[in-house]
Amino acid sequence: MDENPRMKPVDVITYLALVALILATVMTQPANPHGPALLVKYSGLAATLTLLWWLDRGQIWIVRLLHAFYPLIFIPILFDSFADLLPWVSPTERDPFLIRLDLALLGTHPTVWLERFSHPLLTEVLTWAYTSYYFLPAILAVTIYRRGKTEDFDRAVFGLVFCFYLSYIGYFLVPAVGPRFTLAHLQRIDLPGVFLADTMRDTLNTLERFKQDAFPSGHTAIVLLVLFYAWRFARGLFWIFLPMVVALIFSTVYLRYHYVVDVLAGVLLAGLCLGLERALFGRWHRPMTDQKPMTDHRSPTTGKAGVQ
Repeated sequence: MDENPRMKPVDVITYLALVALILATVMTQPANPHGPALLVKYSGLAATLTLLWWLDRGQIWIVRLLHAFYPLIFIPILFDSFADLLPWVSPTERDPFLIRLDLALLGTHPTVWLERFSHPLLTEVLTWAYTSYYFLPAILAVTIYRRGKTEDFDRAVFGLVFCFYLSYIGYFLVPAVGPRFTLAHLQRIDLPGVFLADTMRDTLNTLERFKQDAFPSGHTAIVLLVLFYAWRFARGLFWIFLPMVVALIFSTVYLRYHYVVDVLAGVLLAGLCLGLERALFGRWHRPMTDQKPMTDHRSPTTGKAGVQ
């Protein structure tokens, strides 16, 4: 058993995120009635992560698997919790500011302008593309993990999770619900699909309690990172993901979830996360084992292994 249990880079930033959320929750007391429950939730996640980190000293495959993939559980829990925290931290929505930026940049409301291209079949395809966001990171992570490339896996997970956390900062600094709510009075037509699009959108809308997540476009930032890591670590997936990602980014505006400035901010966020991943990952990363690589002690004359 390893006497020095590994703390992964993703563990470090997750602890930092949980500490920041605990402090933000404390600052909203006593006004926020959800504060005590949030403190229990965030502390419980920190304790769970500590337990996983501590138990991941041996070679128990289930513990190693849980330690590798816990962000798939933590991220949705954290995101959902913002519905009970953000209104007491940043109560003013910034949609008017983002709408003005879109108008200054494009001279029109993009979601209204795109109505001329709307079609039920296109809406159906783009709704499926938009929904793929919830699966692409997991597919990429599983693919890299199955190849046994531990450092590649840790690097990709670190970059993606870091991007999630930085996008959350954007939600708190610039809370916005997006054009599907603020510009609904200007839209002249709905966006019906032909099969499951309406059901999928209604389901997502029901499940998503937290809706002030327009800026930056996390969908855009995350799928661009997924595409980058697919190109780097799972080239076959890249060509499968590429058309899906292009359609997904377009769908964020077509389906009225985001302003164009949200998407542009998502592109910038993806670039920022790649730069920070390269700068920070190596500082915190430690190989799977502290053992030095085995040395090939071959005789320079005979080519046979020497006796030590």
